[in-house]
Amino acid sequence: MSVEIKTAKGRRVWDSRGRPTIETEIELVSGAVGRAIAPAGASTGSGEAVDKRDGGDTFGGFDVKAGVAAVNGEIANCLRGLDASDQEQVDAALIELDGTANKSRLGGNALIATSMAVAHGAAAEAELPLWQYLGKGRDDFFLPLPEIQIFGGGAHAGRRVDVQDFMVIATGAKTYEQALEWTAEVYRCAGRIMTEAGLNQGVADEGGYWPAFVSNEQALDYLVRAIEGAGFIPGEDVAISLDIAATDFGKAGRYQLSADKREVDSDGLSEMLLRWIERYPIVAIEDPLGEDDPEAMAAFTAAAGDKVEVIADDFICTSASRIEEAHRGGACNTALIKPNQVGTLTETKAALDRSRQLGWESIVSARSGETEDTTIVHLAVGWGVKQLKVGSFSRSERMAKWNEGLRVAETLGQQGGRLAPRKSFPWG
Repeated sequence: MSVEIKTAKGRRVWDSRGRPTIETEIELVSGAVGRAIAPAGASTGSGEAVDKRDGGDTFGGFDVKAGVAAVNGEIANCLRGLDASDQEQVDAALIELDGTANKSRLGGNALIATSMAVAHGAAAEAELPLWQYLGKGRDDFFLPLPEIQIFGGGAHAGRRVDVQDFMVIATGAKTYEQALEWTAEVYRCAGRIMTEAGLNQGVADEGGYWPAFVSNEQALDYLVRAIEGAGFIPGEDVAISLDIAATDFGKAGRYQLSADKREVDSDGLSEMLLRWIERYPIVAIEDPLGEDDPEAMAAFTAAAGDKVEVIADDFICTSASRIEEAHRGGACNTALIKPNQVGTLTETKAALDRSRQLGWESIVSARSGETEDTTIVHLAVGWGVKQLKVGSFSRSERMAKWNEGLRVAETLGQQGGRLAPRKSFPWG
């Protein structure tokens, strides 16, 4: 059967914020079909691939008719006849067609939806699930350890607290299924104690509780209480991970802490975070300093990097060259991998490969504006990434991904889904 691309069809669908986004459907000459949807971020790095939006008044300027038209026109014409099993060739054609450094002409959203759809089409032609197609030749598949939001803050929750994500990692779990079970108990307990205290304002962007905390540290205190209340030992069974998203509230080494009603410099923010690491069972901190504060990021990594994962998100934007630069400068030790930040799967894999070559850890991540698309789960399993960050343990755009992991584990014949060995993680 032929893996030649016959058609590419774009359509406008809707994400978890009720905003338009792009779905691409690829059909091969053989009749095999692949389909994927582009997500969208809220706090975005300056180096990210640019979503193509229509502007104007409709849907607050977020419509994607031009991006859909690009898929149905230029992109479809460019891909017709190409070999879907040659992902590098397909992505190179997309990059050349766009012709900009940040994917702004055709749109990073149009390109990533198309790139992922082509991979799904090739996998369908091979009669394999995407994770198995991507991991051809491997026989050591495992499930990624979930990193799951309990409280949402920052840009995801009206800035009631400054930290964007207060998350947990079931560091003591033996299987993927057990990690989900433990997190479900922590999530349930957190909701109960917040409701009892009158601190729950609803649900944040990624499904975590929207808190009415008076300080960032109060959120950490309640998270520890939730872990203990669910019957787990903080730091041994279940630990804390934070996404500070400092670029979102800092500029030129000055940071506005709204929850604490004060401004701090780079040293002040770093000192606060280092105190938290000493006081709370924290094993990972994402974007602790701003993307425009590389020296401070390097200093923080030197101080904390032997204790926690210092995760680069806005700082690297899933770019192999930015990862190289960060490593050379001594900043961070873990790469957050978001396909839509860079625009194609080939570039995403290049960033992952470079991080591994440099000895970094890696985490495949969803975005705050998500859909039912489960491609990132398949990327994590197929590429052998040890951790997966999706959001919280509620809302179907999140649960679709956690549930897909359970299906993969079942297909593998693994009872509950084998995780990478604990000793292979920094906290092992």
